Amino acid sequence: MAQPEDSAQSKLEQFLSENLDTPSVNQPTQKPVPQRKPVKHLLIGSTKAVTSTIHYLQVIGYASVGEWSPLIPTGNSDEVMSILIRQILMQ
Repeated sequence: MAQPEDSAQSKLEQFLSENLDTPSVNQPTQKPVPQRKPVKHLLIGSTKAVTSTIHYLQVIGYASVGEWSPLIPTGNSDEVMSILIRQILMQ
């Protein structure tokens, strides 16, 4: 004969499985898989301004100097550009 505790436990489990959207012990919970998406940063300005900005972003811990592209001439006199591509997590 089943003990009252067993009966109460099984009734509780039955109620929970029918009325709440909670996973059972045997079902793994599904978590959303975070995806990475690219973000492109483009600095355009004088060589001094772009270089200073890149170094400042390193000082504040955003991106190291080596993550930026080499300085690329834009075609305008005294103007260069540098590109940084970061992958950010999207939920």
